[in-house]
Amino acid sequence: MQASRDAIESPYAWARLTMSLLLMTIGGSGMYAVTVVLPHMQRDFGIDRGGASLPYTLTMIGFGVGGIVMGRLSDRFGVMVPVMIGAVGLGVGFIGAGLSSGLVVFGLMQGLFIGLLGTSATFAPLVADTTRWFDRRRGIALAICMSGNYTAGAAWPPVMQYFIDTVGWRQTYVGMGIFCVASMVPLALFLRRRPPPQEHAVPVAASAAPSTVSERPLGLSQNLLLGLLCVAGVACCVAMSMPQVHIVAYCGDLGFGAARGAEMLSLMLGMGVVSRLVSGWISDRIGGLRTLLLGSLLQGVALLMFLPSDGLMSLYLVSGMFGLFQGGIVPAYALIVREYFPPQQAGARTGTVLMATLLGMALGGWMSGAVFDLTGSYRAAFLNGIAWNLLNLAIVGSLVWRAHSLGLFVGYAAGRRAAA
Repeated sequence: MQASRDAIESPYAWARLTMSLLLMTIGGSGMYAVTVVLPHMQRDFGIDRGGASLPYTLTMIGFGVGGIVMGRLSDRFGVMVPVMIGAVGLGVGFIGAGLSSGLVVFGLMQGLFIGLLGTSATFAPLVADTTRWFDRRRGIALAICMSGNYTAGAAWPPVMQYFIDTVGWRQTYVGMGIFCVASMVPLALFLRRRPPPQEHAVPVAASAAPSTVSERPLGLSQNLLLGLLCVAGVACCVAMSMPQVHIVAYCGDLGFGAARGAEMLSLMLGMGVVSRLVSGWISDRIGGLRTLLLGSLLQGVALLMFLPSDGLMSLYLVSGMFGLFQGGIVPAYALIVREYFPPQQAGARTGTVLMATLLGMALGGWMSGAVFDLTGSYRAAFLNGIAWNLLNLAIVGSLVWRAHSLGLFVGYAAGRRAAA
C-alpha cells in the first residue's frame, strides 16, 4: 500500500526512520566485524597483512555492487524485500565465515554473503527510502539514518572484542549470524508501506525550470555528474579507510594492543555519529555540495594530524578528531543525488554513488595493507590517503564553483525558505 503525501514527515515517517536506523546499525556489523578480527584471522590462517586485508576489500566490493542491485530491488518492490534478503545473507555469511578453514572460504563468505547480499541491503535502500519520506528536514533525516553505519562501528568493535577474548573469533562470528537473522526480520516487516508520491526536490536555479535542472544538473549531463560524484566518492573513501581499517592493527604494531585499537575505532565512529547529525543540520541550510566540500577539507586536516601521532593519548585524540571531521561526507553524496536527480531514480542513483564510496573503502583498505607490507610502516599509507583526499577536494571544489557560477545556491536558499 502506498502512503499519501500527508505521510511525509509524519509520526509514521519518524518511526520508520527509527527502524531504518536500527536496521543499519545491525546490518553495519558486516562492515566492521572483519576489521576487528583482522589480526586474529591473520594469525589463524598464517598470512601477511596484505592478505589479511583482502577479505575486507572483498566485503566492500560486494557491499558496493550489492548497493546497486538492492537499490533497484527497492525501487521496484519496496525496501522490505532487500532488507529481508540482507538478513539471510548476513546470517549465512557470518556463520559460514566462522566455520571457514582458510582465507579463500572466509573471503568468499565476506564478499558474497556479508557484503553483496547482506550489509548492502541495509545501506543504499534504506538511505534512498529515507529521502522519500522527508522534504524540509531531509538532511537531518538522512544524517540520522546513516548514523546507523557509525553506531554500528561504535558499538560492534568493543562488543566483538569482548566475545573474541572470551570464546574466540569463530564462535563470535557464528553468534553474530544468528543475532542478525533473529533481529532484522521483525524490524523489516515495519517497512512494508510504500513511499508517498514524489515531487522534484530543490535546489533549482531562480531562472531555470525544474525539468531543465534535472536533465542538465550543474550544466552537465546526468551521467557525467554521476561519474564525477563516483570518482570523488572513491577518492575520499580511499583516504577515509586508512584509519578505519588499520587502526586496530596499527595500535598492535605500536605495542598498545588490539583492545586499545578497538576502543579507538569505537571512539572514531562514535564521534562520526555526532558529525553526521551536525552535518545533516548544516546540509539543510547550505546544501549537499558545500557540506561535502567542508567535510572533505576537515578530513584532510585530520589525516595530516595522524602523521606526528604515535603515542597512546595522541592517537585517542586524533581518532576522535578524525571521526568528528569526516562523518558527514558520505551522507552528503546521498543528499546531492536527491537534490540534482529525479526522485524515481533515487534507489539506483544513490546505490551507484554509494557503491563508489564503498569501492573506495575497499581499495583503500587493501592499498594501505599493501603499502605497509612494502615499507614496514603506516606513514606512507597515511600519505597515500592524503593524496587521494586532495583529488576529492579538487573534484568537489569544481562542482561547488559550477553551482555558484550558475546561481544554484541562491535558488537553493529560496527553495528552502519556500518549503519552510
